[in-house]
Amino acid sequence: MDRRAYLDWNASAPLRPEARDAVVAALDVTGNPSSVHAEGRKARGIVERARAEVAMLVGCKPGEVIFTSGATEAASILRHLPSASAVCVEETAHDCLWAHLDLGGTRDRPEGPGHVLAMGLANSETGVITEPAADEDGHWRYGAVRCDSLLLDVVQAVGRIPWSFHWSGATVAILSAHKLGGPRGVGALLVKDGTDIEALQKGGGQELGRRSGTENVAGIAGFGAACAAAARDLEAGVWAEVEKLRNILESTLASETKETIFVGNDRRRIPNTSCFATPGWKGETQVMQMDLSGFAVSSGSACSSGKVKVPRVLRAMGLDDHTAEGALRVSLGPTTTETDVMRFCEAWLRQEKKFRERAA
Repeated sequence: MDRRAYLDWNASAPLRPEARDAVVAALDVTGNPSSVHAEGRKARGIVERARAEVAMLVGCKPGEVIFTSGATEAASILRHLPSASAVCVEETAHDCLWAHLDLGGTRDRPEGPGHVLAMGLANSETGVITEPAADEDGHWRYGAVRCDSLLLDVVQAVGRIPWSFHWSGATVAILSAHKLGGPRGVGALLVKDGTDIEALQKGGGQELGRRSGTENVAGIAGFGAACAAAARDLEAGVWAEVEKLRNILESTLASETKETIFVGNDRRRIPNTSCFATPGWKGETQVMQMDLSGFAVSSGSACSSGKVKVPRVLRAMGLDDHTAEGALRVSLGPTTTETDVMRFCEAWLRQEKKFRERAA
């Protein structure tokens, strides 16, 4: 078998060498970052340097960055905004945002004070970018609902397209290290200066009293290093090359099959993501067939793998269940090669031909 090709970057990006080096170096630092002695100050220096590196990538002040265990924990901010009376969640948002609808808000609820719009900037399954819209009074709109503040999930967008917290207009945003080549188990919550929030976790008062618990110094160091490297990649135009490979993949498949639908290819997307659906050919089956052929791909968000449920995101985009269940997601990265892409196309088209022959 030829070497395996990892084409599931939206689930988790490979660890960057810079992040690995930063993690290893931080593991040799003994001190607790809350201690005032030299060892503690050294650990604190690692955390604050990483905070500055994250802030530089996402266009905010270092003091607006709160380190968490990941984006899912950061999303729990929806339970800690004293001014939030209801949460309105975009239909295609990640499950970690939908989990907070029990606060009482729905997308159909009449407007009122304290409404928060929670949405993803880039969808993890399709790569489609949805820009939030504000009205002339500065309120955020989602359908008929008018909201006072905005929470943005920028997990899939940060590091792949230019984005700034300050010019986004968001009050809070969530991101995760491992989507941009940092270690798993660390993320960040961005909170606009002056925003009143309750502590995500109560205890010793770390992270300016907003998220208690001794900081994961090694993970945070890797996160910061990954952000610095991601910023360099953006500056160098690396993701434009990834987009070319994504387009080669789609044009190659489209030229050989008439049944397959490419989801969102008529809209603005992040540069690395292709989602395509073949009616009647289960996405889970395709994932297993491609795995046996040497390719790591996905049938949707990794957070939903192994769960039998209605394909909510794709149905919200207009696909019927029969088609949506046949969706496959291929997500590329800077280390993906054209050889990887063409080998995948050949393997997938072989299986697609067999599927059509069986269905005939």
